[in-house]
Order: sequence, then structure tokens, then C-alpha cells
Amino acid sequence: MTMKAKNIAYWTTTVLVAFFIGGGGGAQLAQYLGNPHGVVPVLGYPMYFFAILGFWKVLGAIAILVPRFPRLKEWAYAGIFFDLTGAAASCAAVGGYGAYAFHVIAPLVIAGLTVASWALRPESRTIGILFPATNGRPVMDTRATHIR
Repeated sequence: MTMKAKNIAYWTTTVLVAFFIGGGGGAQLAQYLGNPHGVVPVLGYPMYFFAILGFWKVLGAIAILVPRFPRLKEWAYAGIFFDLTGAAASCAAVGGYGAYAFHVIAPLVIAGLTVASWALRPESRTIGILFPATNGRPVMDTRATHIR
């Protein structure tokens, strides 16, 4: 994959993830403030959980879009992945599949986009070496100690 194609794939997946997560989080906050009797009772979660989750989704979407802060990005990607896989598991557990299992499949597709975005990150958005050398010698990575 050329560097240009990788960059396009990275930004495409990242913007899609940020749109779905950030938009969903904003909608959760608006629904919590306007109509606190939506999907949460079906899933069995307390209402305050809905507001907390929406707040962190918005911040996670912002974190993966802004430059620098690679450690924050790692945490945001992890949180987004946990949220999406947890959403799919929650819907599956209560039988809330929706038409054609939409409420289970859609979060898993977005989780796949999240993993793709994370894997395609440019070097400036990573903490350090992903896979160490396999020649038996320890790897000294000074990139992880610099602030970007």
C-alpha cells in the first residue's frame, strides 16, 4: 500500500469512527437530557450510565481526531473498541437484535473500522514500536520517550 493510499484509508476510517462515536455520544446526551426513557431500560442499565457513556464518546471522538497526544489516542481507541463490542454483546444478551441483527452487527462493523483506523495511524500518532525485532536482541526505541 502506498503512503498516500494508507493516509487516505487512515483518515477515511478515522473520520467515520469519529462521526459515528461522537454523533452517537452527542445523541445520547441529548436524549438523556430530553427523554430519559429510551433504550436504556431495555438493556437494563441505570440512566446515569447513558449520560456518562455519551460524554466519554464525544471526548473519545475528539481525541482520535486532534493532532499529538499519542497516549491519549491509545486510550480513546481502546475505549471506543470496548464500547462497541460491549454494545453488541448487550444487545445480543437481551435479544435486542433489531431487523437482520442490525444492533449487533452495526457496532461490530464500526469496531472493525476502529481497529483499521488504529492500525493505519501515521507514525506521528503512535507511541512507539508496535512489534519488536525478532533477532533476539533487545530493542531500544527512543521514539516512545519523546513528546510529539
